[in-house]
Amino acid sequence: MTALSAPGFPERAIRARARNGTAEVFPDSATYGTRLYGPGAGTATADALDRAAVPDSLDRARIVPPVFMPQRLEKLIDLAREPEFTDVDLGSRVGGFTARLPLYLSAFGSTRAGSGDLAVHASRQAARLGIPMVIGENMIPVHGYRRAGDATRSALLARVEAYLDAAPDGAGGIVVQQSTEDADSEVWNLLYSDPAFRPLLETGRLAFELKTGQGAKPGLGGMTVVDRAEAEQLARRFTVREVLDPEGERQLRCATPGTFTDEILRQQLRFMRNNFPKARTWVKFHPGRDIAHAARTAWSAGADAVTVDGAEGGTGWAPGVFLDHVGLPLAACLRRIGRPDGCLLATGGMWEGGRALRALALGATAVGLGRAALVAVDEDPEHGLERLADSIALELRLLISALGKYTVDALDPEDLWWPDGHPTHADRAVDPAPAVVTDPAGATS
Repeated sequence: MTALSAPGFPERAIRARARNGTAEVFPDSATYGTRLYGPGAGTATADALDRAAVPDSLDRARIVPPVFMPQRLEKLIDLAREPEFTDVDLGSRVGGFTARLPLYLSAFGSTRAGSGDLAVHASRQAARLGIPMVIGENMIPVHGYRRAGDATRSALLARVEAYLDAAPDGAGGIVVQQSTEDADSEVWNLLYSDPAFRPLLETGRLAFELKTGQGAKPGLGGMTVVDRAEAEQLARRFTVREVLDPEGERQLRCATPGTFTDEILRQQLRFMRNNFPKARTWVKFHPGRDIAHAARTAWSAGADAVTVDGAEGGTGWAPGVFLDHVGLPLAACLRRIGRPDGCLLATGGMWEGGRALRALALGATAVGLGRAALVAVDEDPEHGLERLADSIALELRLLISALGKYTVDALDPEDLWWPDGHPTHADRAVDPAPAVVTDPAGATS
């Protein structure tokens, strides 16, 4: 029986740490595989879940149509009638691919939720939508790679085959990430030489993405929860630690994040372009304070797309303190980058047209659906993602039309108003990592 109380202090969290030790650094490991993690998911308390529902800095911006709309007049003259929202063209060029919508399916890696049947259903629906799909890291080091004719298909090939079976001609594409452990397994070499990928190469719909980090845990590599038998099997390739329960029945599998400088990044991109000339070249960054410098370095080295995963991003397993306290919000990342030098892709909390439009107005070419896609497919494995995308597309058409514009690339930061008078960016900031920056919510980062 305890004698002390501490009003106004996180007493319950402290007592939980005193009871359970290192297990409390992470969400409840019993929920692994059935819960998707993002900001506010570091603990299971109702207070934390309520905080997660509070709009972040990107959602606080208002979308503001002008009174005078010269682009609507141009459309009127072109159509010889008053334009309607159905006249908005949402087609986009996403990282060298043709996409029917300014959307793509974000990376699901080797986590339990992201590498099973849900991911296969999501792949098939993304193909039918004509949007690109990213396959996340560590799929082959964890699940292996088996070609057609073998008794069991690998998780990666199952997703590729589902996508190819449903993909329309001339739209979409498949992007395969590689991290440190993937490089040790020569994942890109394996795929580039596999006849199963020849249709993608011949139609220009294969890309490789160099992963340097992720929004859920900036500065760390991938993490999953494994049982004792899996831990013994994976210990040869990954760091495995008994920090989740005293008996070690659930263990933490950790991948290494890799080490990058601007010169290492340039060399990596040069290697990718030279060794895999028929594949597009993508780079994914975590929401670091030097994100503008990193993005410009990638574009100048020839990257076809730069993906910025804001701190709102999630799906994967991560320490609670990272989910809630580490990394720049997506709005701050986009603000620091300013006017992009190439294709900029944005992820982090995307699920409806308003948030997507704000990211597009701040310079993104397309936005990624991660947790939202998995939840939608969980609701309806056959058509959930398609219906989610249809709802986002309708909202985008309504909003873009209301702004007096009729293409995605016509959006501009002036289409947004910030409650604190946040200025629109005409050009990028000179300093890629300023010491103190005020975000749209009035906080400093």
